[in-house]
Amino acid sequence: MFLGGNKMYDVIIRNGSVVLDTGILHAEIGIQNGSIAEVAPSISQTAAEEVDASGMYVFPGAIDVHVHLDEPGRTHWEGFKTGAEMLAAGGVTTFVDMPLNGIPSTTTKDALVTKAQLGMEKSIIDFGLWAGLVPGNTHELSALAEAGCLGFKAFLSPTGNKEFESVNDEELLLGMSHIAGLGKVLALHAESGPMTTFLTNQKRQHQQVTADDYLESRPIAAEVEAVERALHYASITGCPLHFVHISSVEAVAVIEGAKQKGMDVTLETCPHYLLFSHQDLHEKGNLAKCAPPLRHISDHKKLRAAMKMGRVDFLTSDHSPCDPELKDEENYSLFEAWGGINGGGCTLLAALQFALDEEIDLHHVAQWTAKKPAERFGLADRKGDIAEGKDADLVMVSMNQHVVTLDNYYAKHPLSLYTGKQFSTRVEQVFSSGQRVFTRQDGPIHSRTGQWLKSLELAKNEV
Repeated sequence: MFLGGNKMYDVIIRNGSVVLDTGILHAEIGIQNGSIAEVAPSISQTAAEEVDASGMYVFPGAIDVHVHLDEPGRTHWEGFKTGAEMLAAGGVTTFVDMPLNGIPSTTTKDALVTKAQLGMEKSIIDFGLWAGLVPGNTHELSALAEAGCLGFKAFLSPTGNKEFESVNDEELLLGMSHIAGLGKVLALHAESGPMTTFLTNQKRQHQQVTADDYLESRPIAAEVEAVERALHYASITGCPLHFVHISSVEAVAVIEGAKQKGMDVTLETCPHYLLFSHQDLHEKGNLAKCAPPLRHISDHKKLRAAMKMGRVDFLTSDHSPCDPELKDEENYSLFEAWGGINGGGCTLLAALQFALDEEIDLHHVAQWTAKKPAERFGLADRKGDIAEGKDADLVMVSMNQHVVTLDNYYAKHPLSLYTGKQFSTRVEQVFSSGQRVFTRQDGPIHSRTGQWLKSLELAKNEV
């Protein structure tokens, strides 16, 4: 379409403060055929639709590489439709689904392809898929990599899920050797299985099941031991590692040491470790249960300081929902309840809150939530920042306060640790590949179906 000799864009976003990974630019964004066609202080062309972003920040769509949408098999917990709606409402335009809570778990090529088909049918935003490393499936890893998984996930402590068991040391070494040869990253839930199992059994035998007991059953030492052991194995096998939901500055320091030795390793933490502490487990009970657990306020503050200093690579939600019954305190003690945080719709707002509270420039939020995860997992050719040629994944954020409620949190089951949480910013509109998928007034919009993003080569570790 042309107008006056100039090409008419599909959409132009005008008058916003555009958040690049290097700084903030007062600029306009021209969108054509789902991609960013122009970023300039002023765009002379017209568009079929013009959006006024006055007074708002325009962020790259967040990339959440750690979510559990539980489909197939546990769609009553969460699924691609409701999960993607919740994520989009929170400013996420790309997610990577974890392999463990579906039935079957994503440990074979057939399971990967089945899950991908469901995502392409139901998700309004783009997605990738993790595959699993579990006992006995090393012969499946090559086919999973060729089919397009973005990486592999394994547990070093019991999962509580019979469909996806943790690996022992021999299985871990064998799997890491295979994954290194495939040019993939292995993501690890790093808590020492022997330590947490022993301590948990001790607590249960003595009927010690309070919030303090739960924290003591999963100490920082268990996280550190598992991280150290995995890094030793990586030094032998050459396997790139990514440590998920790191909860302590002690574990951050160990991973930093490995980086300084030239090892290919990254780490994430989650907003709930930055915004909440062990006191919230006392006050909110099962809703605040996760593994690793929320830490004492002193440890919580140390992790916040590490995040501020740039010692953590990026943020993910570890959105881990369940049937509300499994969090019901009348039927399940703290040790028995499901151990996951329902929080996928709050990552961008939480990152912004952290930056505002700590007086950190907002372009760091774009790095934590978009740029760095895109680079790590092979998506940076089209995702992760606002630049010409990239997908038009854009989030318009205002400085209006936002309180999380059951009505505006679009998960399958909206009750969450974040219910009632007040944020200083609010997501107003979200575009995925140039299509509007959320507005504050209308909620999630089914204007498109998400694409399955595949990565056949390991992205260089540039974070």
